[in-house]
Amino acid sequence: MYEDVRIEQEAFAGRSRIFAIASAGCTALALSGNHKVVACDINPVQLAYARRRIDGGGIETGDAERGMSVARMGMPLIGWSEGKVKEFLGLSKEEEQLGYWRANLDTWRFRTCFDLMMSRAVLRLVYSPELLGSLPEGFGPVLRGRLERGFGRHSNLENPYLQSLFLGKGSGAPVRAKGEIELVEDDAASYLEGCEAGSFDGFTISNILDGAPRSYRERLVRAIRFAASEGAMVVHRSFGEPPQMSGNRAADDRALLWGLVAVVDAQSGL
Repeated sequence: MYEDVRIEQEAFAGRSRIFAIASAGCTALALSGNHKVVACDINPVQLAYARRRIDGGGIETGDAERGMSVARMGMPLIGWSEGKVKEFLGLSKEEEQLGYWRANLDTWRFRTCFDLMMSRAVLRLVYSPELLGSLPEGFGPVLRGRLERGFGRHSNLENPYLQSLFLGKGSGAPVRAKGEIELVEDDAASYLEGCEAGSFDGFTISNILDGAPRSYRERLVRAIRFAASEGAMVVHRSFGEPPQMSGNRAADDRALLWGLVAVVDAQSGL
């Protein structure tokens, strides 16, 4: 999961029961040491994978990762030698990282190929029109800007998400859950509507609202407010490029890909 769990760990510090989108299980695993976690996913295949991860299984290669692997094979064609990439990833000072990026990797060939890959014409081969509608115009240049923002803010050497993005390396040995994780196969709104009021102290819902119709967004917000305890916090992400807002932690997320990482009060911030 390209979602920096440090955001959730800070937002949910001192809180007990957390609702999470299961996805690949990474966030649920990381939170399980200090929280009781309910990990929900509507996709049974995805949920089965999360269960294997929670039971100590390793990271598996999915469709998105296979696509990224193909893209990495083209690195020499844009002037990215393995030596250059590894040297860049070994840097730890932000100013030096930006200088190296601009001088050695942010080439016209990279920009041209990356913007083509991130164009709507290519992305529509994989993603739904609804999801594409949530992306900003000129997504390639926007995403390149987010990467550069991250290089100027976070140490490459200490960034596991960057190592995975550029080299395809996983996060190391399999990790077992340190505490209780309940897996639920259901739609997020449907599950929360059936819970008791005030059941959860925190919610991390990934970017499930990207491409969702307004009616579903409104329904999920109502369900979260119903299931939220007093002072509960919500973390939600989006690939969209939102207007300026307080509480946007996108620049703090070491995955570097998000336009919005909102950390808000469940009752008043959604």
